[in-house]
Amino acid sequence: MFPYFQIDQRLLELAEKTEENLVPRFQAISVLQRYNQQKMLAAFQQAGVSESHFAGSSGYGYDDRGRETLDRVYALAFGAEDALARWNFVSGTHALTVALFGVLRPGDAMLCVTGTPYDTLQGVIGLPGRENPGSLAEFGIRYDQMELLADGSPDYVGMEQQITPAYKMIYIQRSRGYTLRPSLFNEQIGRIAEIAKRKAPDCIVMVDNCYGEFVENEEPLAFGADLMAGSFIKNPGGGISPTGGYIAGRKDLVEQCAYRLTTPGTGRELGCTLGVSRELFLGAFHAPFATGEALKTATFAAGLFGNLGFAVTPRPGEPRADIIQTVELGNPEALIAFCRGIQKGAAVDAFVTPEPSPMPGYDSDIIMAAGAFTLGSSIELSADAPLRPPYAVWMQGGLNYPSGQLGVLLAAQELLDRGLIQL
Repeated sequence: MFPYFQIDQRLLELAEKTEENLVPRFQAISVLQRYNQQKMLAAFQQAGVSESHFAGSSGYGYDDRGRETLDRVYALAFGAEDALARWNFVSGTHALTVALFGVLRPGDAMLCVTGTPYDTLQGVIGLPGRENPGSLAEFGIRYDQMELLADGSPDYVGMEQQITPAYKMIYIQRSRGYTLRPSLFNEQIGRIAEIAKRKAPDCIVMVDNCYGEFVENEEPLAFGADLMAGSFIKNPGGGISPTGGYIAGRKDLVEQCAYRLTTPGTGRELGCTLGVSRELFLGAFHAPFATGEALKTATFAAGLFGNLGFAVTPRPGEPRADIIQTVELGNPEALIAFCRGIQKGAAVDAFVTPEPSPMPGYDSDIIMAAGAFTLGSSIELSADAPLRPPYAVWMQGGLNYPSGQLGVLLAAQELLDRGLIQL
């Protein structure tokens, strides 16, 4: 351990034993990382990426070759017919919103089969108590919801009964959001898609793929999904893209989304790139590697905090459907200490002390540890949580495993320093 960082020797010994037990899991992640990195390299080569594609455009952005080629790279990497890869998606929620409004029309109905969606999307839908001007509900789009089973798995039997041709969209949130339910694997998404297409042949199966890109060999589109969306400051931006997001899937649906992103009739033909193209290409290229490093960091966190007696999800040796690791800390003091320790492991703003505070789109105070090169980037090591029982923290990211592992150790050290754990 570099002497600048003060970690209790007992924690270091526990970390060493944890890593020894995780060798098979780390090896499996490295195999996945290699495959997806080669897939991304193939996408760059098939799309014919050239240095000339890094040039920016201004104004309307007509004939921006780089913009069009980046779309092609993500389409190839995701196994999609088409993709919109744009810096002007301001968040994953924005990309999802554009997709929802792009393909749904007044009088349509959507069914979410994975329980209550993530907090920021609830206002987009217009759920009771979260009614916002311009929501889907205000446009006359009906929203129905199916709960997950007690173990957090999809209710396939219930779907057989509830899904009918009346639904224009079957919506799936792959990641857990601020819940402790398991995230969904592509195989589960495929089973949902099979039921949906059989019961409602014309429906659109849409996946919120945030945090799930490059954690398996393929993406949900290969398992029957029609459309998916996500954020570039999560997995698919590799920690380099400064902003943006994507929508990928069926060509006709992506075209409809392009009309919503800009204007009907102009669609994807407009949109200057303002000199960020090089970063977006470089972020795409690094994304599979960065995702693998985040998976290793999450796996180590599960192992270490599991050994410290905390409930963790997923458990250390389990396969993962996204990069998120939850640790149930049991009380607000431990939750705050964990986030402050993660902050001390950041390259940027390590001196900042996270404090719980209100945040737009959430119904309780949120604490966030996120010392990042890109504000809010959750492929960089970060941890956040609402201050409410069971006082679990959602940790994700780690651009490289050595620094990610250190951040996890500093979180444990903060708990030890405050007398919240015993060794």
